[in-house]
Amino acid sequence: MIKKLLHTRYRVHDLEKTVSFYKDVLGLEEIGRHTSGRGSQLVFFKAPGGEEEIEICKYDASGPVQVGHDLTHLAFEVEDLDTFAKHAEAKGYPLSDGPHRSPSGSVIAFIDAPEGYEIELIQRAK
Repeated sequence: MIKKLLHTRYRVHDLEKTVSFYKDVLGLEEIGRHTSGRGSQLVFFKAPGGEEEIEICKYDASGPVQVGHDLTHLAFEVEDLDTFAKHAEAKGYPLSDGPHRSPSGSVIAFIDAPEGYEIELIQRAK
C-alpha cells in the first residue's frame, strides 16, 4: 500500500533557467543533483517545512516539452502574498492571475514558471 508522496517531476528544456526560478524566485532548497542511468539530468528541491520533493528533469531524447494550458500546477503556501508578488515581479515573474479571495478567506494567485508551468500561491486566512 502507498505510504506517502515522495516527489513530483516536471520535465523542462532549459534546466538552469528553471533551477534559478525555483531557487531565486520561490526560495526552494536544492537538495540534490545527478544524471540518471538513461541520461536524464535531475535536480531535486524541497520547500521549507515540507517533506515532498520536486524533481526537475532535462531529457532531450523525449522531444520538446509541451505544457498544456491549465494542465498541472504546484501550490505553495506563502506568508504574505503581496510581499511575495513584489519579490517575484522584481525577478521578472509577475502574477499571471489573481489575487482572488476564496470562500474560506484565503487569498490565491498564480505566477507562470519557465516553460509554462503554473505555480499557485496561497495565503491562508488568519
